[in-house]
Amino acid sequence: MENNNSPTNAAEHNQKIDPRNYDDVLSVAASIREQVGEDVARADLGIICGSGLGPIGDTVQDATILPYSKIPGFPTTHVVGHKGNMIFGKLGGKKVVCLQGRFHPYEHNMDLALCTLPVRVMHQLGIKIMIVSNAAGGINAVLRHGDLMLIKDHIFLPALAGFSPLVGCNDPRFGARFVSVHDAYDKQLRQLAIDVGRRSDMTLYEGVYVMSGGPQYESPAEVSLFKTVGADALGMSTCHEVTVARQCGIKVLGFSLITNIANLDADASVEVSHEEVMDIAQQAGERASRFVSDIITEITL
Repeated sequence: MENNNSPTNAAEHNQKIDPRNYDDVLSVAASIREQVGEDVARADLGIICGSGLGPIGDTVQDATILPYSKIPGFPTTHVVGHKGNMIFGKLGGKKVVCLQGRFHPYEHNMDLALCTLPVRVMHQLGIKIMIVSNAAGGINAVLRHGDLMLIKDHIFLPALAGFSPLVGCNDPRFGARFVSVHDAYDKQLRQLAIDVGRRSDMTLYEGVYVMSGGPQYESPAEVSLFKTVGADALGMSTCHEVTVARQCGIKVLGFSLITNIANLDADASVEVSHEEVMDIAQQAGERASRFVSDIITEITL
């Protein structure tokens, strides 16, 4: 990956930014443009490189890297495997902005507005499509370690409990107050992904992703609950970002990389570690990143 040197005009990172203030969101976007240049900052497609898509950031061409530490209002990522960079460049012939590292609500006192600030900023930078990925535990019996699941729908548990990223964002410039997420994961983009996967002989499942608050892993009883209500895979991210993207009118394509198989038996103890999750993500990450790059090549903007 080519690095056109990190911008030298460092932002006042300690500047107080309120993610629920629309003018503050505009100021963050303006700071990014000032640091990397207007043309570099303009993007058509945004990618959130969760666990499993980390390598895709290293394939961006003509890359300009802006560390989160230089972006006003961006907190620090604390999870191993999330680098903390915003990367601008080209991928598959498209102008992209990649987020190497996401903000999980459990890292930031369940402040979901803060954790979705990057999505609102990418919207201001011009993106029309967002691709999200995550590491997930497989609930559906057909899923195996290293499988990719195309997200068809989601169950956003924190939002059902009142932790929505839309709460407190009262400025009408943010978008609709009551956001429909019936079409959260774009049907045409999902079909394109299926077609690309078929041509490359990749086994690709479609399913429902459920987001819990974390950071503790789910108990067998909780996994059984999720299975009963129709979830195929579980994790601790993504849904808050997708919800805000839909408020912004951004089309979304989402993937889960199955890194562990969720346990439904309370009498059969299964220890899940973050190291295990990262190991599987690293093993399957290159394949997943190539697949997503192929999809980007074929996307029509």
